Amino acid sequence: MQLFHPSLNSIARLLVFALPLSGAGTGVGLAIVYRSGYITGQGEVIDQPVPFSHLHHVSQLGIDCRFCHTGVETSSFAGVPPTKTCMQCHQQMWVGSEMLNPIRESYRANKPIKWERVNNAPDYVYFNHSIHIGKGVGCVSCHGQLDKMPLTFQSKSLLMEWCLDCHRAPEKHLRPLDKVTSMVWKASDVVNAETGKPYTQEELGAKLKKEHNVRDSKVITSCSMCHR
Repeated sequence: MQLFHPSLNSIARLLVFALPLSGAGTGVGLAIVYRSGYITGQGEVIDQPVPFSHLHHVSQLGIDCRFCHTGVETSSFAGVPPTKTCMQCHQQMWVGSEMLNPIRESYRANKPIKWERVNNAPDYVYFNHSIHIGKGVGCVSCHGQLDKMPLTFQSKSLLMEWCLDCHRAPEKHLRPLDKVTSMVWKASDVVNAETGKPYTQEELGAKLKKEHNVRDSKVITSCSMCHR
């Protein structure tokens, strides 16, 4: 006696192909979600006690990154500017702005403002700002075009694969040390004295890699470099 109708053979064949495809599709879908801004925070604007505009301060006023982030060249942490840094300017300008009330109150009470971290690496990752600055990695490589951000957001995914892309080919991101904080510098601004032509990023980066003593990619992609 036949237990199953012959038409079920077609369904069985369909399932043989559909189940693996469904599994693969699920894996791809999960990978997309994992890399999305919903998980990584990329592109997300973080609410701050005071809506600070990098576009205004960096692009329009021309304030260098190091004026506020004083520890970026010597410390593993770029440093959140203390209130007195803000008040160096805002004791003279925008003194009646309601938006800056938290700044003035912080200064009067000698109590720091609790700024929210925007780029926040996981606890198991060791990241040192000073070594990247010292080797010629521009702020824009990690933080994006801050000079175009009215409100600051995380520009990159901060996933390990993103870090490794740079560590495998650091020459793509290296620049002269005096141009590290520039938001507008590009390699073609520098002319190759031998050829008389502007450098490409790869050409200048390869030259700077030697001058800045950047270690071999095999070394800087080792697990112990970031996981200690």
